Amino acid sequence: MHTVDVIVETPKGSKCKYKFEKKEKRFRLLKLLPAGLAFPYDFGFIPGSKGDDGDPLDVMILSEDSYLRGSVVECTIIGSFKAEQTAKGKTVRNDRIFGVPVVNNEDKDLALSDLSKEKIKEIENFFVYYNMMEKKEFKPLGILNAKETWKTIKKQL
Repeated sequence: MHTVDVIVETPKGSKCKYKFEKKEKRFRLLKLLPAGLAFPYDFGFIPGSKGDDGDPLDVMILSEDSYLRGSVVECTIIGSFKAEQTAKGKTVRNDRIFGVPVVNNEDKDLALSDLSKEKIKEIENFFVYYNMMEKKEFKPLGILNAKETWKTIKKQL
């Protein structure tokens, strides 16, 4: 099992999307989500990584708990949504990685494939709609297991 540190940008249940500004070393309120839409889990990034979109790799922390913005949470990688994101006519690979906190004893052996089809569809729909609001297209291309996801992460650290 591989673990990474994840910095929480946007806590679970938040309608406010925050982004960490590396240069200024602070969090900026980026946007407000429309009524009825909120982050289903804590959302953050792997420090020191860089995805195809130029941003750090995104991680959604699957936990019943929520952590404070700016918290560093060590997570076990459990898989990812392989995905493409299109904006302004340019398409890049922009996977959504999932992890569970190491301190969480309940979901220690969880794999992304253990989630119900309904829960996976709900999370996919969140990302599709969230990107649509930004005039971007998010296209899920399947699920990668933890081992495949870790290979992707290592290439982008």
